[in-house]
Amino acid sequence: MTESRIDDPRTKYPKPPFKRQTQPWPGLARDMDPPPDHGEKSYKGAGRLLGRKALITGGDSGMGRAAAIAFAREGADVVINYLPAEQPDADDVLELIKAAGRVGLGVPGDLIDETFCQSLVARAVQELGGLDIVVNNAARQQTRESIIDVSSADFDATMKTNIYAPFWIIKAALPHLKPGAAIIATTSVQATEPSPELFDYAQTKAATTNYVRSLAKQLASRGIRVNGVAPGPIWTPLQVSGGATMDKLENFGGKTPLGRPGQPAELGSIYVQLAAADASYATGQVYGAMGGEGLP
Repeated sequence: MTESRIDDPRTKYPKPPFKRQTQPWPGLARDMDPPPDHGEKSYKGAGRLLGRKALITGGDSGMGRAAAIAFAREGADVVINYLPAEQPDADDVLELIKAAGRVGLGVPGDLIDETFCQSLVARAVQELGGLDIVVNNAARQQTRESIIDVSSADFDATMKTNIYAPFWIIKAALPHLKPGAAIIATTSVQATEPSPELFDYAQTKAATTNYVRSLAKQLASRGIRVNGVAPGPIWTPLQVSGGATMDKLENFGGKTPLGRPGQPAELGSIYVQLAAADASYATGQVYGAMGGEGLP
């Protein structure tokens, strides 16, 4: 057996300054410079989720992609959801899931529609033969200097994507979830340390953190665990497709104690831990990965 490699977390991944770059919303990971690391080459599974059946929203890139890769390599079958414009990234993920020997299915569609959210869950249950892990990860983030610049349409789209969609998905999934199932939400450092230019997005992440803690208490009697993952600045398409100003993008993550943004690959194992059976006493918890900043 070879010794595991020890990396200096300060220099393991790229540090700012980053190249100024823009993409139309929602952006593609494959077109970012440098490209994010989702664990494509690094994540090694150990059968911790063998036979499990997972649905991941926003599974084409970012933390959702890292979770999808890790889940598949741990033995789970995975359905991912994404916007139609993200199909090229989704295709890459589905190839990796299938290369791990697991069932992988992509279901494109916009989560702002309640009927679609319901059909997404039904499709996942049908294709996988059940459901026992739900990861509500998809999010909308658009930077606006002032509240005056946030239109009602902007506000509505952010609220529906980040708050309504998990509500609709959880309601649709609950009849299929048995004791031992896990619900995992992606929240953010923005829940506790909101940025002024992310007025609407930050509110949704505070709400996400709160629903994790509330729902965990509600579902404990059914043996269903509910937890959250709270990233700090992570290098994902959210940042280059309107989620950050050019100045913030250029220096993204530079103010953290580690001096760099995180990579999605650095969170994949957290999603696995929260889904795995050996974390059976963890519910209502929010696990942070913020490079030394923020609160969990």
